[in-house]
Amino acid sequence: MSLLDGSTPPPPLPVENTTRVERRSANYHPSIWGDYFLKYASDSNSMGASSCGMTKERLERLKEEVRKMLKCAMDKPSPELNLIDRIQRLGIAYHFEIEIDEQLEQIHKNYFEFRSGDNDDDLHTVTLLFRLLRQQGYGVSCEIFNKFKDGEGNFSKSLMTDVRGLLSLFEACHLAYHGDNILDDALAFTVTHLESIDKSKVNPSLVKQVSHALNQPIHKGMPRLEARRYIPLYQEEPSHNKVLLSLAKLDFNLVQDQHRKELGNLTRWWKDSDVERKFPFARNRLVEMYFWMSGAYFEPEYQVAREILAKATCILTIIDDIYDVYGTLEELELFTEAIERWDFDAKDGLPEYMQACSKIILDFYDEIGHEVIRKGRSYRLFYAKEAMKRQVRAYLAEAKWFHQSHVPTMEEYMPIAGASIGLEIASVMSFMGMGDVVTSDAFDWLLASDNKMVRASALTCRLMDDIAGHKFEQERGHAASSVECFMKQFGVTEEEAKEELRKQVVDAWKDINKELGRPTAVPMLVLARVLNLTRATRAVFIDEKDHYSHAENKMKEYVTSVLVNPLPL
Repeated sequence: MSLLDGSTPPPPLPVENTTRVERRSANYHPSIWGDYFLKYASDSNSMGASSCGMTKERLERLKEEVRKMLKCAMDKPSPELNLIDRIQRLGIAYHFEIEIDEQLEQIHKNYFEFRSGDNDDDLHTVTLLFRLLRQQGYGVSCEIFNKFKDGEGNFSKSLMTDVRGLLSLFEACHLAYHGDNILDDALAFTVTHLESIDKSKVNPSLVKQVSHALNQPIHKGMPRLEARRYIPLYQEEPSHNKVLLSLAKLDFNLVQDQHRKELGNLTRWWKDSDVERKFPFARNRLVEMYFWMSGAYFEPEYQVAREILAKATCILTIIDDIYDVYGTLEELELFTEAIERWDFDAKDGLPEYMQACSKIILDFYDEIGHEVIRKGRSYRLFYAKEAMKRQVRAYLAEAKWFHQSHVPTMEEYMPIAGASIGLEIASVMSFMGMGDVVTSDAFDWLLASDNKMVRASALTCRLMDDIAGHKFEQERGHAASSVECFMKQFGVTEEEAKEELRKQVVDAWKDINKELGRPTAVPMLVLARVLNLTRATRAVFIDEKDHYSHAENKMKEYVTSVLVNPLPL
């Protein structure tokens, strides 16, 4: 059946059960949110047109004031860097991308002049310069920090009392490339002294920032979530700028209002798909997945792209649970073959739940096919199909390992598990609703076997997932994770295996950082999707727990803070 011919597949045929099939269950808890967000699908539950209009007028006035502030800060390195940093951390930088790009480009051109200027010995300003420029892709050398070392090559003891400077240096360390030994030393130095600061002698807001940063550095954080956390902390700073704070709060609430509407419409789609009844064994995590995928891009302009990505990954959760938990190996082989051939008419022998899943996949691909054709981007459908095929191949390989009780070597495990984590298909689907910046070259780059950034990002996501979820998965029956594979291959304890895998995650981030450096293989807007999905995944598996599958605690806090509770104005 063509995905684009508009025909409707016949209703699923019942499958005769001549023998009872023993199926596993993960006993996932039901949806926390239910129909909560459905009310936002109606305009009556969002701010009225007149109120919204006045709010947007005020927003534009505040934006203009910030543009003037940026212009006034030009040629004043320290105030300029601090202003850009505040704007980025408050989550409003997307309004000022052109201005910030131009200013950081100028700062980079004047880099050597800056090094010999009045700010040369200010640790906070030097580290902020380094971090902001590296974030922008400029390859600033970490030798800039040698000036803060003593005659023996160690960081000076005089820095120990400079909490603000230490925190800035700590944040800069997370932009390290391979070979940046100075930053490796700086990270150990800053962690040691930040963990032992005398809190009674430090500004309470700064103490909170230090405590949070040690667990969640800026560079590796999910921008929307981190902005929500930072805005109240910024308000506590005695010297906070009222214009910046007002804009940040107003903008956060306006974007939140839009996200609620999107989630309301997705809730209606989820209910219409009757997912809970058809797939009772699968994780019912629409709200949590929307939050996760909004990490790829929260900006209002990406509404269509967000909807496509959220639907794709919700469907992928069902497919994942079919392969991981519910399906027999024979069923999984038949299902994989149907997707490989992209032939959903040839579903004889598939059980009813797989036929229902096939229909959801088909309907979704029809929907996105219509969207991309309407915009003259029909070529994108090929990549969306290819990504799905590659995904189920990886799922099937892992299912075979489980059913054959096979524990692969790490060399055998990572290519398959790096694909099955879903970073690649999520990245492909994140491109589907984007504008002309995404070309066929961007998709080819993404799916290339030698793509160092995607491999590093997938490794990061996979190992964090494994460390977080391997105990639960082994208890209910699952293919060996990297933890088990590493333990068996190298004869080490569980904690020793985890420690080595954590080191691999650190190294992978250095690869990611390098790939973000100029000149980039594809436009930075394209790279940002992969980076942001990696950041969002880190939030989901932080503290070495799977907050997606077990969404009652931290994930509920995430959703409440970002999608439920507006900021008080």
